[in-house]
Amino acid sequence: MLKIGLLYGMENTFPHALIERINARGVDGVVAESLLTGGFRIDQPSPYRLIIDRISHDIPFYRAYLKNAILHGAHVINNPFWWSADDKFFNYAIGLKLDVAVPRTVMLPHHSHPPGTTSESMRNLQYPLNWEEIFDYLGFPMFMKPHIGGGWRNVYKVHNPEELYAAYAETGDLGMVLQEAIEFSDYYRCYCIGRRHVHLMAYDPRRPHHERYRPDQDPTQSPLYERIVRDSITLCEALGYDMNTVEFAVRDGVPYAIDYLNPAPDADRHSVGETNFDWILNAMADLAIERALSDQPPQADYHWARFLAGGAPRS
Repeated sequence: MLKIGLLYGMENTFPHALIERINARGVDGVVAESLLTGGFRIDQPSPYRLIIDRISHDIPFYRAYLKNAILHGAHVINNPFWWSADDKFFNYAIGLKLDVAVPRTVMLPHHSHPPGTTSESMRNLQYPLNWEEIFDYLGFPMFMKPHIGGGWRNVYKVHNPEELYAAYAETGDLGMVLQEAIEFSDYYRCYCIGRRHVHLMAYDPRRPHHERYRPDQDPTQSPLYERIVRDSITLCEALGYDMNTVEFAVRDGVPYAIDYLNPAPDADRHSVGETNFDWILNAMADLAIERALSDQPPQADYHWARFLAGGAPRS
């Protein structure tokens, strides 16, 4: 029996509904369930052929479980090795290299010393920063947000240097990205599943959380629809994410990729609405069954995979 395990936290609608949707397909030899583990041994594989991860970014124990599961032959959506290493600033740099429109962006040093460091640890850091150069490059207004994290936590919109300095002082030892503000006419949040299926959702981050998804709008009628689909697939292909959301802010007819580090994207029925919820259930069920049945090794992209296959000489 090929088992699909759902790994999740406080979510109440998506994981159980996905389990039901997969099992309702009645694929012979495939079953989905909530993942269950205790302490796990170094020499034992996971009982799951495929694991869909929704929580390991918050629980290091689960991240260790997923890495060991891959080593022993399981597929994991999304790749915990890349997810551990990824950050928003590097994502923007990749987008720029791929000719996807992204906002002008600067990485800022930590405002406060990270734990266990002192001013002597910062000997390679320019001080004070050349703020005027940064201001000339980005222009006001601008957004400041953590280079790792999500959920709109610790996000600031600043309109002048004084507001920026005050907000920066509140960030402590967080690594912060400073970015030009894209004053948008339209905004889209896109599910991208399996690096090939894209579902656009009209979205407005300026509204209260429960009003942000806009079911009254049809994104497929946008003249930018094909470009947004193409850019979403390009980014997810480059990053290796099989479950992600990509957000675009449209300014002067150009869709700027604003956020695409969402490997455990919002999929709550009450948040995204029934139509979007049903789309992601079907897309994820299709992908999960396809991956569970696949004969492809999950560790093909890792350096250590060559040694396990006997293809790399030892020196």
